[in-house]
Amino acid sequence: MDSGEVPAHSSLVLPKPIPDLAAEEFHLFQALVLRESGIHLGAKNRAMLVSRLWKRLRALELNSFASYYRRVKADPQEMVLMLDCICTNETHFFREPAAFDCLRTRVFPEWAADADTGKRGKTLRVWSAACSTGEEAYSLAMALLTCFPPAAGWKIEVLGTDLSTKVLARASAGVWPVEKISGVPVEYQRNFLLKGFGPEKGKIKAVEELRQVVRFQRLNLTREPYTVTGPFDLIFCRNVLIYFQWETKIKVVDSLGKHLFPTGYLFLGHAESLHGVADKLQFVAPKVFPSLRSPMARGGALCILQRRDHTVRD
Repeated sequence: MDSGEVPAHSSLVLPKPIPDLAAEEFHLFQALVLRESGIHLGAKNRAMLVSRLWKRLRALELNSFASYYRRVKADPQEMVLMLDCICTNETHFFREPAAFDCLRTRVFPEWAADADTGKRGKTLRVWSAACSTGEEAYSLAMALLTCFPPAAGWKIEVLGTDLSTKVLARASAGVWPVEKISGVPVEYQRNFLLKGFGPEKGKIKAVEELRQVVRFQRLNLTREPYTVTGPFDLIFCRNVLIYFQWETKIKVVDSLGKHLFPTGYLFLGHAESLHGVADKLQFVAPKVFPSLRSPMARGGALCILQRRDHTVRD
């Protein structure tokens, strides 16, 4: 017998081949994902779609993408799991440091001064939209607690939302591989993160003080009305709009603007293209914060907006 042959009596189970995704099936998934999430899958995403959905086919013991499509259409829970597979969840602590530099040097001093003069209260409400596994939300919470300590009368509320239930579960746990803390300032590591020992070695965990000010919930940015209670002093929605078509970008930016206080700030990713999108918002950076104009600033150029009806808040 040739050494490469498998004996008839062998119990070896060969892996199932990945089924083909026909063009018409790809178009069906394209339309479904766009309708349910706002995410546009171009032709270049076809191989990615096959790779990610194949995991669900195997779990359900289905033999074709057509069968899986029918399953998703009939089962709301499988729809959620499919979207979990589709979502790209790249994030890390203090991503695009220029944004946090701006908070520390411009926005936070403004809030502190307004509180000192009675122009605003001492409650700060912040929303991390499309928060993935929570690093951005916890980064914001660390920065806020450091500059606005509860002992001085400040109340911090940080909300993290995402479409993916899988990443929200990880965010709520507040536990990450220790390699994740490379971008966290040493002071914050010391004050807000715990290193695991024994069976938890190699992990870090958010301290209770940090976890108490952050909460997470599932939210689809393309579906109104939003199930969040605004308005917010600050919204981070970074590197999300790049996955949306033009009409969806307009809708999402407008919806986010409605959830800002008149004096609030909307931070978008440095790669976002918004020409003609933000009709009801005005650019703050780099226009009003000229020192942040350089695209070589830490982490890239900033894209910060405020509502056009900006007024001093009582």
